[in-house]
Amino acid sequence: MTESNQSVMHSRYFLGLGPSGFHQVHYTEWGDQKNPRVLVCVHGLTRNCRDFDFLAAALEKDYRVICPDIPGRGRSEWLANTEDYNLAVYLTDMAILFAQLQAESIDWLGTSMGGIIGMLIAAQPNNPIRRMLINDIGPSVSKVSLDRIARYVGTDPQFPDLQQFEQYLRNVHAPFGPLTDSQWSHLASHSAKPGSDSGYSMHYDPGIAERYKNERLTTMNLWDLWDNIKCPVLTFRGKDSDLLSADTAAEMSSRGPKSTTLEFSGIGHAPALMSEDQIDAVRNWFNK
Repeated sequence: MTESNQSVMHSRYFLGLGPSGFHQVHYTEWGDQKNPRVLVCVHGLTRNCRDFDFLAAALEKDYRVICPDIPGRGRSEWLANTEDYNLAVYLTDMAILFAQLQAESIDWLGTSMGGIIGMLIAAQPNNPIRRMLINDIGPSVSKVSLDRIARYVGTDPQFPDLQQFEQYLRNVHAPFGPLTDSQWSHLASHSAKPGSDSGYSMHYDPGIAERYKNERLTTMNLWDLWDNIKCPVLTFRGKDSDLLSADTAAEMSSRGPKSTTLEFSGIGHAPALMSEDQIDAVRNWFNK
């Protein structure tokens, strides 16, 4: 799963568009470019496209797997105006990506923020989503959970070496569950941004946190959008998750697309989609 092995993964770019102009959006592509079965995987708020390497490698024989870096994360361009880090810009960028892929329909997998973006797309008329998997997020997120996110996003901690950086990731992302040493190493190597002099920081623009600092946060309510979704939906939930409550997951199963919920014990926010049981569950859902 390295960029030097181009038969496995390609790194590509396209021009996105926001209120302040165009910006470069990076994505990885796995599998046969001519495969009509396209799966788009979108990461969480502070994560990046390389979170899906293990999943994409497992699915590339069946799917053309596309994993974008949302602007301000990974290899995508940082936006000059931090107010442009918003869902409207992300939706526009995804529409441009869909046009570039030239697929008649797509399947969507979104973790946390990626799930919110997926819900917003799937609620639109004439959208291209055939099936969707939402990973540990729902139409409602409590103010308490949003306040917790606001406390750590954009703090921009600095680390003298990758070893200390990885230990930080192991601590803050402990809810991902029991990952192997090689998986933690993979996450660390692709989450670290080398400094101009030395050391490492998180590979995202701290400016993505501005809206959390400047806005008065309230409980997120997207139920009206949820009720407009027509495609089949599967929801993954970490049993210890504080972002997707058991009550919200239960309500998701009774209205709108009436999603099925699959829970994973010993995991919080969010399942990392690296273990065999989680990958098998993804494969089984999209192969239906």
